[in-house]
Amino acid sequence: MLKRTNLLIAAVALIVAILGCAEVKPWQKGNLAKSHMAFDTDPAESRFTQHVYTSKEGSHGGYGIGGGGCGCN
Repeated sequence: MLKRTNLLIAAVALIVAILGCAEVKPWQKGNLAKSHMAFDTDPAESRFTQHVYTSKEGSHGGYGIGGGGCGCN
């Protein structure tokens, strides 16, 4: 019974995931490129926040920059 319920939940989750996919037409891509659609609305502020974080943390995380907190890259 539990196995059947798990299978049903997995099937419903798969159907929901498939229905969430949509093809973006070339003329719709302009809407996605607008500034209010960006994850990062203020790049300068985010860069400053990341700089402060890495200075306090002593490492760079996931941004393709090597080096430590001493500034000796």
